[in-house]
Amino acid sequence: MELNILTICYLIGSVTFIIGLKMLSNPATARRGNLIAAAGMSVAILGTIFLYKDEDGNALHNYGWIFGGVFIGAIIGTFAAKKVKMTAMPEMVSLFNGMGGACAALISIVEFNHLYSSIEFFNGSLGNGFVIPDFSFGFLLIICSGLIIGSVSFAGSIIAWGKLNGKIKDFSFRGQHIFNLVILVVILIIAFLLFISFPENSLLLFYTILLLSLLYGILFVLPIGGADMPVVISLLNSFTGVAAACGGFLYDNKVMLTGGILVGAAGTLLTILMCKAMNRSLKNVLIGNFGGTAVAVHGTSKTGGAYKEITISDAAMTMSYSRKVIIVPGYGLAVAQAQHVCHELEKMLEEKGVEVKYAIHPVAGRMPGHMNVLLAEADVSYEKLEEMEQANDEFKTTDVVLILGANDVVNPAAKTDPTSPIYGMPILEVEDAKLVIVNKRSMKPGYAGIENELFFKPKTSMLFGDAKSVLQQLVSELKNL
Repeated sequence: MELNILTICYLIGSVTFIIGLKMLSNPATARRGNLIAAAGMSVAILGTIFLYKDEDGNALHNYGWIFGGVFIGAIIGTFAAKKVKMTAMPEMVSLFNGMGGACAALISIVEFNHLYSSIEFFNGSLGNGFVIPDFSFGFLLIICSGLIIGSVSFAGSIIAWGKLNGKIKDFSFRGQHIFNLVILVVILIIAFLLFISFPENSLLLFYTILLLSLLYGILFVLPIGGADMPVVISLLNSFTGVAAACGGFLYDNKVMLTGGILVGAAGTLLTILMCKAMNRSLKNVLIGNFGGTAVAVHGTSKTGGAYKEITISDAAMTMSYSRKVIIVPGYGLAVAQAQHVCHELEKMLEEKGVEVKYAIHPVAGRMPGHMNVLLAEADVSYEKLEEMEQANDEFKTTDVVLILGANDVVNPAAKTDPTSPIYGMPILEVEDAKLVIVNKRSMKPGYAGIENELFFKPKTSMLFGDAKSVLQQLVSELKNL
Protein backbone atom coordinates (compact mmCIF):
# COMPACT_ATOMS: atom_id res chain seq x y z
CA MET A 1 0.00 0.00 0.00
CA GLU A 2 2.83 2.39 0.89
CA LEU A 3 4.53 1.65 -2.42
CA ASN A 4 1.34 2.45 -4.29
CA ILE A 5 0.96 5.75 -2.44
CA LEU A 6 4.60 6.63 -3.23
CA THR A 7 3.98 5.83 -6.90
CA ILE A 8 0.98 8.16 -6.83
CA CYS A 9 3.15 10.88 -5.24
CA TYR A 10 5.66 10.50 -8.06
CA LEU A 11 2.86 10.58 -10.64
CA ILE A 12 1.51 13.80 -9.11
CA GLY A 13 4.98 15.32 -9.19
CA SER A 14 5.57 14.33 -12.83
CA VAL A 15 2.19 15.65 -13.99
CA THR A 16 2.61 18.97 -12.16
CA PHE A 17 6.06 19.41 -13.73
CA ILE A 18 4.53 19.08 -17.19
CA ILE A 19 1.62 21.40 -16.36
CA GLY A 20 3.97 23.95 -14.77
CA LEU A 21 6.29 23.90 -17.78
CA LYS A 22 3.36 24.46 -20.11
CA MET A 23 2.13 27.40 -18.02
CA LEU A 24 5.61 28.97 -18.07
CA SER A 25 5.15 29.64 -21.80
CA ASN A 26 2.82 32.53 -20.95
CA PRO A 27 3.81 35.32 -18.51
CA ALA A 28 0.18 35.58 -17.41
CA THR A 29 0.24 32.01 -16.07
CA ALA A 30 3.97 31.59 -15.34
CA ARG A 31 3.74 32.45 -11.64
CA ARG A 32 0.92 29.95 -11.11
CA GLY A 33 2.82 27.35 -13.12
CA ASN A 34 5.84 27.73 -10.84
CA LEU A 35 3.68 27.25 -7.75
CA ILE A 36 1.99 24.16 -9.19
CA ALA A 37 5.32 22.57 -10.10
CA ALA A 38 6.74 23.45 -6.66
CA ALA A 39 3.73 21.87 -4.96
CA GLY A 40 4.23 18.69 -7.00
CA MET A 41 7.90 18.61 -6.08
CA SER A 42 6.98 19.00 -2.39
CA VAL A 43 4.62 16.02 -2.63
CA ALA A 44 7.35 13.93 -4.28
CA ILE A 45 9.99 14.92 -1.70
CA LEU A 46 7.76 14.25 1.31
CA GLY A 47 6.58 10.98 -0.21
CA THR A 48 10.19 9.84 -0.69
CA ILE A 49 11.19 10.82 2.85
CA PHE A 50 8.30 9.07 4.63
CA LEU A 51 7.23 6.25 2.29
CA TYR A 52 10.36 5.00 0.51
CA LYS A 53 11.77 1.60 1.48
CA ASP A 54 14.67 -0.30 -0.05
CA GLU A 55 14.66 -3.94 -1.18
CA ASP A 56 15.24 -5.08 2.40
CA GLY A 57 12.28 -3.06 3.66
CA ASN A 58 14.42 -0.41 5.36
CA ALA A 59 13.01 3.12 5.42
CA LEU A 60 15.03 6.31 5.33
CA HIS A 61 16.53 7.49 8.60
CA ASN A 62 18.55 10.47 9.84
CA TYR A 63 15.49 12.71 9.55
CA GLY A 64 17.28 15.41 11.51
CA TRP A 65 19.97 15.73 8.81
CA ILE A 66 17.40 15.53 6.00
CA PHE A 67 15.05 18.19 7.33
CA GLY A 68 17.96 20.30 8.55
CA GLY A 69 19.30 20.43 5.00
CA VAL A 70 15.84 21.12 3.57
CA PHE A 71 15.24 23.91 6.07
CA ILE A 72 18.62 25.60 5.51
CA GLY A 73 18.30 25.34 1.73
CA ALA A 74 14.75 26.70 1.80
CA ILE A 75 15.78 29.69 3.93
CA ILE A 76 18.77 30.53 1.71
CA GLY A 77 16.77 30.10 -1.50
CA THR A 78 13.84 32.20 -0.25
CA PHE A 79 16.00 35.10 0.90
CA ALA A 80 18.14 34.98 -2.24
CA ALA A 81 15.06 35.07 -4.48
CA LYS A 82 13.42 37.91 -2.56
CA LYS A 83 16.56 40.05 -2.31
CA VAL A 84 17.85 39.64 -5.85
CA LYS A 85 17.52 42.62 -8.18
CA MET A 86 16.15 42.07 -11.66
CA THR A 87 19.55 42.99 -13.10
CA ALA A 88 21.15 40.23 -11.02
CA MET A 89 18.56 37.61 -11.96
CA PRO A 90 20.72 36.02 -14.72
CA GLU A 91 23.67 35.48 -12.40
CA MET A 92 21.38 34.02 -9.72
CA VAL A 93 19.94 31.63 -12.31
CA SER A 94 23.49 30.62 -13.27
CA LEU A 95 24.45 30.08 -9.64
CA PHE A 96 21.37 28.00 -8.83
CA ASN A 97 21.82 26.01 -12.02
CA GLY A 98 25.42 25.33 -11.02
CA MET A 99 24.21 24.01 -7.67
CA GLY A 100 21.96 21.56 -9.54
CA GLY A 101 24.92 20.34 -11.58
CA ALA A 102 26.99 19.98 -8.40
CA CYS A 103 24.26 17.89 -6.78
CA ALA A 104 24.10 15.58 -9.80
CA ALA A 105 27.90 15.18 -9.75
CA LEU A 106 27.84 14.48 -5.99
CA ILE A 107 25.22 11.78 -6.52
CA SER A 108 27.52 10.09 -9.02
CA ILE A 109 30.47 10.36 -6.62
CA VAL A 110 28.49 8.88 -3.73
CA GLU A 111 27.09 6.03 -5.80
CA PHE A 112 30.49 5.21 -7.29
CA ASN A 113 32.02 5.04 -3.82
CA HIS A 114 29.16 2.76 -2.72
CA LEU A 115 29.79 0.54 -5.72
CA TYR A 116 33.53 0.46 -5.17
CA SER A 117 33.21 -0.28 -1.44
CA SER A 118 30.97 -3.27 -2.20
CA ILE A 119 33.81 -4.98 -4.07
CA GLU A 120 35.54 -7.65 -2.01
CA PHE A 121 39.29 -7.95 -2.13
CA PHE A 122 40.52 -11.34 -1.12
CA ASN A 123 43.43 -13.76 -1.20
CA GLY A 124 42.25 -17.15 -2.39
CA SER A 125 42.80 -19.96 -4.76
CA LEU A 126 42.24 -17.60 -7.69
CA GLY A 127 45.00 -15.32 -6.44
CA ASN A 128 44.86 -11.74 -5.37
CA GLY A 129 42.17 -9.77 -7.15
CA PHE A 130 38.79 -8.17 -7.07
CA VAL A 131 35.46 -9.95 -6.99
CA ILE A 132 32.80 -7.77 -8.58
CA PRO A 133 29.28 -8.12 -7.18
CA ASP A 134 26.43 -8.62 -9.59
CA PHE A 135 25.72 -5.23 -11.18
CA SER A 136 25.03 -3.79 -14.59
CA PHE A 137 27.73 -1.90 -16.45
CA GLY A 138 24.87 0.34 -17.53
CA PHE A 139 24.81 1.47 -13.90
CA LEU A 140 28.46 2.50 -14.18
CA LEU A 141 27.74 4.25 -17.48
CA ILE A 142 25.02 6.34 -15.84
CA ILE A 143 27.33 7.19 -12.94
CA CYS A 144 30.04 8.42 -15.32
CA SER A 145 27.54 10.34 -17.46
CA GLY A 146 26.10 12.11 -14.41
CA LEU A 147 29.62 12.91 -13.18
CA ILE A 148 30.83 14.39 -16.47
CA ILE A 149 27.70 16.36 -17.34
CA GLY A 150 27.07 17.54 -13.79
CA SER A 151 30.68 18.66 -13.30
CA VAL A 152 30.74 20.55 -16.61
CA SER A 153 27.43 22.21 -15.71
CA PHE A 154 28.66 23.18 -12.24
CA ALA A 155 32.03 24.59 -13.31
CA GLY A 156 30.60 26.32 -16.38
CA SER A 157 27.71 27.86 -14.43
CA ILE A 158 30.04 29.24 -11.76
CA ILE A 159 32.21 30.85 -14.45
CA ALA A 160 29.06 32.24 -16.11
CA TRP A 161 27.96 33.63 -12.73
CA GLY A 162 31.33 35.32 -12.29
CA LYS A 163 31.29 36.77 -15.81
CA LEU A 164 27.76 38.11 -15.41
CA ASN A 165 28.56 39.95 -12.18
CA GLY A 166 31.84 41.24 -13.58
CA LYS A 167 34.19 39.30 -11.29
CA ILE A 168 35.57 37.11 -14.09
CA LYS A 169 36.75 38.51 -17.42
CA ASP A 170 36.75 36.85 -20.83
CA PHE A 171 39.84 34.74 -21.36
CA SER A 172 41.01 32.84 -24.42
CA PHE A 173 44.20 31.73 -26.10
CA ARG A 174 45.19 30.62 -29.57
CA GLY A 175 43.86 27.15 -30.35
CA GLN A 176 41.67 27.04 -27.25
CA HIS A 177 38.81 25.29 -29.05
CA ILE A 178 41.22 22.54 -30.14
CA PHE A 179 42.53 22.26 -26.57
CA ASN A 180 38.94 21.98 -25.30
CA LEU A 181 38.19 19.21 -27.76
CA VAL A 182 41.35 17.36 -26.69
CA ILE A 183 40.24 17.52 -23.04
CA LEU A 184 36.81 16.20 -23.98
CA VAL A 185 38.32 13.32 -25.96
CA VAL A 186 40.68 12.49 -23.08
CA ILE A 187 37.71 12.41 -20.69
CA LEU A 188 35.90 9.92 -22.93
CA ILE A 189 39.05 7.77 -23.31
CA ILE A 190 39.58 7.63 -19.55
CA ALA A 191 35.89 6.73 -19.08
CA PHE A 192 36.36 3.87 -21.58
CA LEU A 193 39.45 2.68 -19.68
CA LEU A 194 37.42 2.78 -16.48
CA PHE A 195 34.88 0.44 -18.03
CA ILE A 196 37.31 -2.11 -19.41
CA SER A 197 39.59 -2.18 -16.36
CA PHE A 198 37.01 -1.82 -13.60
CA PRO A 199 37.63 -2.08 -10.70
CA GLU A 200 41.44 -1.89 -10.94
CA ASN A 201 42.70 1.71 -10.74
CA SER A 202 39.06 2.78 -10.89
CA LEU A 203 39.33 5.36 -8.10
CA LEU A 204 42.21 7.12 -9.84
CA LEU A 205 40.46 7.04 -13.21
CA PHE A 206 37.14 8.18 -11.75
CA TYR A 207 38.53 11.21 -9.95
CA THR A 208 40.69 12.09 -12.95
CA ILE A 209 37.46 12.25 -14.97
CA LEU A 210 36.01 14.53 -12.29
CA LEU A 211 38.95 16.96 -12.39
CA LEU A 212 39.12 17.05 -16.20
CA SER A 213 35.35 17.61 -16.42
CA LEU A 214 35.61 20.58 -14.06
CA LEU A 215 38.50 21.94 -16.14
CA TYR A 216 36.52 21.52 -19.35
CA GLY A 217 33.54 23.33 -17.81
CA ILE A 218 35.79 26.26 -16.92
CA LEU A 219 37.52 26.49 -20.29
CA PHE A 220 34.25 25.94 -22.10
CA VAL A 221 32.71 29.16 -20.72
CA LEU A 222 35.76 31.40 -20.16
CA PRO A 223 36.19 32.65 -23.77
CA ILE A 224 32.51 33.30 -24.40
CA GLY A 225 31.58 36.94 -24.92
CA GLY A 226 28.91 38.62 -22.84
CA ALA A 227 26.49 39.09 -25.74
CA ASP A 228 26.38 35.32 -26.18
CA MET A 229 25.81 34.49 -22.53
CA PRO A 230 22.03 33.84 -22.80
CA VAL A 231 22.71 30.88 -25.09
CA VAL A 232 25.34 29.50 -22.73
CA ILE A 233 23.03 29.77 -19.72
CA SER A 234 20.34 27.90 -21.64
CA LEU A 235 22.80 25.17 -22.67
CA LEU A 236 24.18 24.75 -19.15
CA ASN A 237 20.61 24.51 -17.87
CA SER A 238 19.97 21.61 -20.26
CA PHE A 239 23.17 19.93 -19.02
CA THR A 240 21.91 20.11 -15.44
CA GLY A 241 18.60 18.57 -16.50
CA VAL A 242 20.34 15.64 -18.19
CA ALA A 243 22.60 15.15 -15.16
CA ALA A 244 19.54 15.12 -12.88
CA ALA A 245 17.91 12.53 -15.15
CA CYS A 246 20.99 10.35 -14.66
CA GLY A 247 20.31 10.54 -10.92
CA GLY A 248 16.75 9.45 -11.58
CA PHE A 249 18.07 6.38 -13.40
CA LEU A 250 20.46 5.56 -10.56
CA TYR A 251 17.73 5.64 -7.92
CA ASP A 252 14.92 4.40 -10.16
CA ASN A 253 13.11 7.59 -9.16
CA LYS A 254 10.42 8.41 -11.71
CA VAL A 255 9.80 11.99 -10.68
CA MET A 256 13.51 12.85 -10.66
CA LEU A 257 13.84 11.24 -14.07
CA THR A 258 10.83 13.10 -15.45
CA GLY A 259 11.97 16.45 -14.09
CA GLY A 260 15.48 15.99 -15.46
CA ILE A 261 14.24 14.99 -18.89
CA LEU A 262 11.87 17.98 -19.04
CA VAL A 263 14.60 20.43 -18.05
CA GLY A 264 17.12 18.83 -20.39
CA ALA A 265 14.74 18.76 -23.36
CA ALA A 266 13.41 22.28 -22.78
CA GLY A 267 16.91 23.68 -22.32
CA THR A 268 18.17 21.97 -25.46
CA LEU A 269 15.29 23.22 -27.58
CA LEU A 270 15.71 26.74 -26.21
CA THR A 271 19.45 26.61 -26.95
CA ILE A 272 18.80 25.57 -30.54
CA LEU A 273 16.20 28.33 -31.00
CA MET A 274 18.53 30.95 -29.53
CA CYS A 275 21.43 29.80 -31.71
CA LYS A 276 19.10 30.18 -34.68
CA ALA A 277 18.11 33.65 -33.46
CA MET A 278 21.80 34.62 -33.32
CA ASN A 279 22.70 32.77 -36.53
CA ARG A 280 25.39 30.81 -34.74
CA SER A 281 26.34 27.14 -34.72
CA LEU A 282 25.64 24.97 -31.71
CA LYS A 283 28.94 23.23 -32.47
CA ASN A 284 30.78 26.46 -31.70
CA VAL A 285 29.04 26.65 -28.34
CA LEU A 286 30.09 23.11 -27.44
CA ILE A 287 33.76 23.67 -28.23
CA GLY A 288 33.89 26.97 -26.36
CA ASN A 289 34.59 29.22 -29.34
CA PHE A 290 31.51 31.35 -29.22
CA GLY A 291 31.71 35.07 -29.80
CA GLY A 292 34.48 36.63 -27.73
CA THR A 293 34.26 40.27 -26.84
CA ALA A 294 35.45 42.68 -29.50
CA VAL A 295 37.37 45.87 -28.99
CA ALA A 296 35.13 48.86 -28.39
CA VAL A 297 35.21 51.89 -30.62
CA HIS A 298 34.34 55.25 -29.10
CA GLY A 299 33.52 58.66 -30.48
CA THR A 300 32.09 59.15 -33.93
CA SER A 301 31.27 56.30 -36.28
CA LYS A 302 33.80 54.58 -38.51
CA THR A 303 32.32 56.49 -41.44
CA GLY A 304 32.97 59.79 -39.68
CA GLY A 305 29.33 60.52 -38.84
CA ALA A 306 28.11 62.20 -35.67
CA TYR A 307 25.09 61.54 -33.51
CA LYS A 308 22.35 64.05 -32.73
CA GLU A 309 20.38 64.48 -29.52
CA ILE A 310 16.70 65.06 -28.83
CA THR A 311 15.19 66.84 -25.82
CA ILE A 312 12.67 65.32 -23.44
CA SER A 313 9.96 67.74 -24.55
CA ASP A 314 10.54 67.05 -28.25
CA ALA A 315 10.53 63.29 -27.66
CA ALA A 316 7.29 63.49 -25.68
CA MET A 317 5.65 65.71 -28.30
CA THR A 318 6.71 63.42 -31.15
CA MET A 319 5.41 60.27 -29.45
CA SER A 320 2.13 61.88 -28.37
CA TYR A 321 1.28 62.77 -31.99
CA SER A 322 2.33 59.38 -33.36
CA ARG A 323 -0.02 56.69 -34.57
CA LYS A 324 2.18 53.76 -33.49
CA VAL A 325 5.10 53.56 -31.05
CA ILE A 326 7.18 50.44 -30.49
CA ILE A 327 9.34 50.17 -27.38
CA VAL A 328 12.50 48.04 -27.52
CA PRO A 329 13.57 47.08 -23.97
CA GLY A 330 17.15 46.13 -23.17
CA TYR A 331 19.47 45.54 -20.27
CA GLY A 332 19.62 49.27 -19.53
CA LEU A 333 15.93 49.17 -18.64
CA ALA A 334 16.63 46.36 -16.18
CA VAL A 335 19.60 48.19 -14.66
CA ALA A 336 17.47 51.26 -14.02
CA GLN A 337 14.57 49.17 -12.65
CA ALA A 338 12.38 51.27 -14.94
CA GLN A 339 9.86 48.67 -16.09
CA HIS A 340 7.01 50.11 -14.02
CA VAL A 341 7.58 53.65 -15.29
CA CYS A 342 7.78 52.24 -18.82
CA HIS A 343 4.34 50.67 -18.34
CA GLU A 344 3.08 54.04 -17.09
CA LEU A 345 4.43 55.71 -20.25
CA GLU A 346 2.68 53.07 -22.33
CA LYS A 347 -0.67 53.81 -20.63
CA MET A 348 -0.20 57.58 -21.03
CA LEU A 349 0.39 57.20 -24.76
CA GLU A 350 -2.60 54.90 -25.16
CA GLU A 351 -4.80 57.47 -23.44
CA LYS A 352 -3.76 59.83 -26.23
CA GLY A 353 -4.78 57.31 -28.87
CA VAL A 354 -1.30 55.98 -29.64
CA GLU A 355 -0.88 52.26 -30.34
CA VAL A 356 1.99 50.95 -28.19
CA LYS A 357 3.77 47.60 -28.54
CA TYR A 358 7.02 46.06 -27.34
CA ALA A 359 9.62 44.40 -29.59
CA ILE A 360 11.47 41.56 -27.85
CA HIS A 361 14.68 40.12 -29.26
CA PRO A 362 15.28 36.46 -28.26
CA VAL A 363 18.63 37.26 -26.63
CA ALA A 364 17.91 40.72 -25.21
CA GLY A 365 19.25 41.03 -21.66
CA ARG A 366 21.49 38.53 -19.94
CA MET A 367 19.40 35.35 -19.95
CA PRO A 368 16.63 33.75 -22.03
CA GLY A 369 13.35 35.59 -21.54
CA HIS A 370 14.94 38.34 -19.43
CA MET A 371 12.85 41.12 -20.99
CA ASN A 372 9.64 39.08 -20.84
CA VAL A 373 10.12 38.53 -17.12
CA LEU A 374 10.99 42.19 -16.59
CA LEU A 375 7.85 43.47 -18.32
CA ALA A 376 5.60 40.82 -16.78
CA GLU A 377 6.75 42.10 -13.38
CA ALA A 378 5.29 45.49 -14.35
CA ASP A 379 1.98 43.88 -15.50
CA VAL A 380 2.57 44.70 -19.16
CA SER A 381 0.03 42.76 -21.21
CA TYR A 382 1.54 39.70 -22.86
CA GLU A 383 -0.41 40.52 -26.04
CA LYS A 384 1.67 43.67 -26.45
CA LEU A 385 4.95 41.75 -26.60
CA GLU A 386 6.01 40.97 -30.14
CA GLU A 387 8.75 38.57 -31.14
CA MET A 388 11.47 39.66 -33.54
CA GLU A 389 9.80 38.45 -36.75
CA GLN A 390 6.49 40.12 -35.89
CA ALA A 391 8.16 43.37 -34.84
CA ASN A 392 10.30 43.54 -37.98
CA ASP A 393 7.15 43.38 -40.10
CA GLU A 394 5.67 46.33 -38.19
CA PHE A 395 8.63 48.69 -38.04
CA LYS A 396 7.91 49.92 -41.58
CA THR A 397 4.54 51.28 -40.39
CA THR A 398 5.84 52.60 -37.06
CA ASP A 399 6.19 56.31 -36.37
CA VAL A 400 8.58 56.12 -33.39
CA VAL A 401 10.77 53.37 -31.99
CA LEU A 402 11.89 54.03 -28.42
CA ILE A 403 14.97 51.97 -27.53
CA LEU A 404 15.54 51.66 -23.81
CA GLY A 405 19.02 50.37 -23.06
CA ALA A 406 19.19 47.87 -25.93
CA ASN A 407 22.31 47.91 -28.07
CA ASP A 408 23.63 44.82 -29.83
CA VAL A 409 20.18 43.50 -30.77
CA VAL A 410 19.53 46.63 -32.88
CA ASN A 411 23.02 47.03 -34.34
CA PRO A 412 22.96 47.19 -38.18
CA ALA A 413 26.54 45.85 -38.24
CA ALA A 414 24.99 42.40 -37.89
CA LYS A 415 23.71 42.84 -41.46
CA THR A 416 26.32 45.09 -43.06
CA ASP A 417 29.76 44.48 -41.52
CA PRO A 418 31.33 41.04 -42.22
CA THR A 419 34.17 41.85 -39.80
CA SER A 420 31.79 42.37 -36.87
CA PRO A 421 31.63 39.59 -34.25
CA ILE A 422 27.82 39.75 -34.42
CA TYR A 423 27.68 39.59 -38.24
CA GLY A 424 24.86 37.35 -39.37
CA MET A 425 22.85 37.66 -36.15
CA PRO A 426 19.20 38.53 -36.88
CA ILE A 427 18.37 41.88 -35.30
CA LEU A 428 15.39 44.13 -34.66
CA GLU A 429 15.32 46.24 -37.82
CA VAL A 430 14.37 49.45 -36.03
CA GLU A 431 15.89 51.68 -38.72
CA ASP A 432 12.85 50.89 -40.90
CA ALA A 433 10.71 53.11 -38.64
CA LYS A 434 10.20 56.82 -39.36
CA LEU A 435 12.09 57.91 -36.22
CA VAL A 436 14.33 56.07 -33.76
CA ILE A 437 14.91 57.45 -30.26
CA VAL A 438 17.70 55.73 -28.35
CA ASN A 439 17.90 56.11 -24.59
CA LYS A 440 21.37 55.35 -23.19
CA ARG A 441 23.45 56.68 -20.35
CA SER A 442 26.36 57.37 -22.68
CA MET A 443 27.84 56.44 -26.05
CA LYS A 444 29.70 53.51 -24.56
CA PRO A 445 29.30 50.24 -26.51
CA GLY A 446 26.99 47.42 -25.45
CA TYR A 447 27.79 44.06 -23.91
CA ALA A 448 29.42 42.81 -27.11
CA GLY A 449 31.86 45.72 -26.85
CA ILE A 450 31.35 47.04 -30.40
CA GLU A 451 30.24 50.33 -31.92
CA ASN A 452 26.62 50.68 -33.00
CA GLU A 453 26.23 52.42 -36.36
CA LEU A 454 22.53 52.90 -35.66
CA PHE A 455 23.37 55.81 -33.36
CA PHE A 456 24.79 57.77 -36.29
CA LYS A 457 21.93 57.17 -38.73
CA PRO A 458 19.96 60.22 -39.98
CA LYS A 459 16.69 58.96 -38.48
CA THR A 460 18.21 58.27 -35.05
CA SER A 461 18.19 60.69 -32.11
CA MET A 462 19.92 60.06 -28.79
CA LEU A 463 18.17 60.69 -25.47
CA PHE A 464 20.85 60.41 -22.80
CA GLY A 465 20.20 59.62 -19.16
CA ASP A 466 19.17 56.91 -16.72
CA ALA A 467 16.18 55.05 -18.18
CA LYS A 468 13.99 55.49 -15.11
CA SER A 469 14.67 59.21 -14.84
CA VAL A 470 14.15 59.78 -18.57
CA LEU A 471 10.87 57.85 -18.60
CA GLN A 472 9.62 59.75 -15.56
CA GLN A 473 10.34 63.02 -17.34
CA LEU A 474 8.58 61.80 -20.48
CA VAL A 475 5.52 60.87 -18.43
CA SER A 476 5.50 64.33 -16.81
CA GLU A 477 5.76 66.02 -20.23
CA LEU A 478 2.91 63.89 -21.62
CA LYS A 479 0.69 64.86 -18.70
CA ASN A 480 1.21 68.53 -19.56
CA LEU A 481 0.42 68.14 -23.26
